[in-house]
Amino acid sequence: MDKTHLIKQLKELSDGFGLGIPEAAIEKAISFSRFKVYSKGEVIARTGDKTTTAGMVLTGVVRSYYVDKDCNDITHFFASEGSICIDSGMVGFDEMQANWEAIEDTTVMLFEIKDMKDLIYSDEQLKNIWIMSLEGGMRYKIYRENGFLVETAAERYVAFRKRYPQLAERVPLRYIATYLGITPESLSRIRSAMKEENKVE
Repeated sequence: MDKTHLIKQLKELSDGFGLGIPEAAIEKAISFSRFKVYSKGEVIARTGDKTTTAGMVLTGVVRSYYVDKDCNDITHFFASEGSICIDSGMVGFDEMQANWEAIEDTTVMLFEIKDMKDLIYSDEQLKNIWIMSLEGGMRYKIYRENGFLVETAAERYVAFRKRYPQLAERVPLRYIATYLGITPESLSRIRSAMKEENKVE
């Protein structure tokens, strides 16, 4: 891949998230990374895999999911452009905690976790950005837990559409349903009711 284009793309993603990652750090990250295109439906990582590698989505959408004892597929998280994926090792796990698959044809920037951690800890600004990222992950976790505790399924769906408007149009409804903790049939009923009330275009 063209290095100049990659630097520009990563800088735009960084600025879009309000991170302000220095260009020198982006160049360094590119130098130890590799890039892979995953086809729609392709599994990127599986529960139990070793976590020496993590990635960032450059184009496309991926999801993490669990399979319960009854073989139900339960979506845990969606990652689109600029988001970290297959990231269990980045927060200290030795084995992957979920499965990851591409929902669209997806390009991922893959890197060794040790290399990325060394880069992060070598620079005070990068350490602060990493702390911001961890705080964002904690807020997401609290938001998810609160939703299941105090919101109805319909309220969770409305909140999902507001929080992730682009994903709501790109992700198959069956995955959104399991993310919300409901069946696809229940989600269809919710959508139908909202359309009647002109709450969903």
